[in-house]
Parts: sequence; structure tokens; C-alpha cells
Amino acid sequence: LAAIAAEKAGIIKEGKPVISSPQKEEALQVLERVAKERHAPLTLVGRDVTYTPLSRSLEGQTFQLSNLSTCALKIPLLGAYQVENAATAYAALKASGLNVSDEAIQKGFAEVQWPCRFEIVRREPPVILDSAHNIDSAEKLRQALEDYFPNRPVILIFGASEDKDVPGMFAVWKPRLSLIIATQADHPRALEPGGLVETADRLGLRAEAVKPVETALARALELSEKDGSIVLTAGSMFVTAEVKTAWQKIGHG
Repeated sequence: LAAIAAEKAGIIKEGKPVISSPQKEEALQVLERVAKERHAPLTLVGRDVTYTPLSRSLEGQTFQLSNLSTCALKIPLLGAYQVENAATAYAALKASGLNVSDEAIQKGFAEVQWPCRFEIVRREPPVILDSAHNIDSAEKLRQALEDYFPNRPVILIFGASEDKDVPGMFAVWKPRLSLIIATQADHPRALEPGGLVETADRLGLRAEAVKPVETALARALELSEKDGSIVLTAGSMFVTAEVKTAWQKIGHG
């Protein structure tokens, strides 16, 4: 984390404001050190800028920034981490010196779109497109599932590239998964579905290999229609992009 933070901190400019979302301590220490060296005032969301979630539904979320704005803000994006992202974006706008009014920010936040980030393309049975591909994003995805669809079984359409922590992601999601449909995007570094199934087997998870991605989606939808399970994609932006294309091809979206 410290090494990654040091690379990210390369963007910090001499004397220019820095806005950061909440960080783990070892990453924060690096950001604080570099900001101090470059005389860049650092604002940390969660410490210097705080926020209070007000409401959430499948339509979106509202929240109040405690010390920057008196107005409630609404975003159509789902997941607690998106409120954190929005608070960070708001703080960055305010620190930028750009002449952007609260009304313009409210309008922009209300209309924001982020494809394939807990994007619900069908409500019942739910079909959710996500691109979580590391442990941190896997944990955020699981929390979003708990917040919006507690206790509902999940059929996961999953593919990943060879540098990803597949066992770690599977372990995070294990309590929610009824089946993993392992597939493979059209990408040179994509793992073979058979290896993904073996990984799932070692963790005690049910899995089957289906490719191409379009066929994997058809299989997941067929099973979902029988028991109402959530169909969820994750593990690779490439897989999720192909799922979205296939979903639109069969007359949705």
C-alpha cells in the first residue's frame, strides 16, 4: 500500500491543494509526507470533510456534507463507497478555485452515470453489472449486496486476468454465492475458466466453466429464472463489458 501510495502521490504539485478519500494508515502517512514536502495543503475526507448518509434505495442515495455545504446531495449511484467518492469530488471542486455553484454540483451529482459499477440493469430477478477485480473492491461489492439485497443467493459470472487475487475475491464473496459461472473475456491475459473452477472447488464453492461470455450470461439467466437468484458479474472489466453487450443484444438495456 505504501509503494502504491508513493506512486499515486506523484501527481501532487508544489503548493497545490490535495484532496484524498479516506486511506489506510500506511498509505495516508505517505500522502501526508509528500504533501508536506511539496507544501501542498492536504484535505482528507472523513477527517477534514465529513458527511452523513441520509437515505438510500435502488433509486440512489442522499447525503449531507457536514462542513462544506448546507444542502443535501443526491447521487443515483449505489454503494456506500459512492457517497465517499462524491464527498471527495465535492471537496475537490471546492478546493479547485473553479467557479462552480452548489446548484450546478447538485445537478451534476443527480445525473451522474457510472456503467458497470453496481449497475442494476434489471430489477427482478436482479441482474447487476460490476467490475470489482481486487480485494478492496470485492469487499465494497459484498457490502453493497448486503445493503440492497440481503440474504439473496448470487449466481456470479466471473472472469479475471492472470495477475488478480482470485482466491481472495472468492473468499470475500463466498457467503453469498450459490454458483460461480467461470468464463473468459476476449483478452490475452484472461485466465482459462477451467482453472477458475479448480480454484472455486478448493474453496468449497460450486462452479462451472462456460464460454464464450454470451453463453455464460444465457446460462446464468436460465438458472436465475428458476429460483430468483441475483445474476452478478465481476472480476474483470472486460468480462462485464462483454456481458453488457450480450445483455443489450438479447433486447435489454
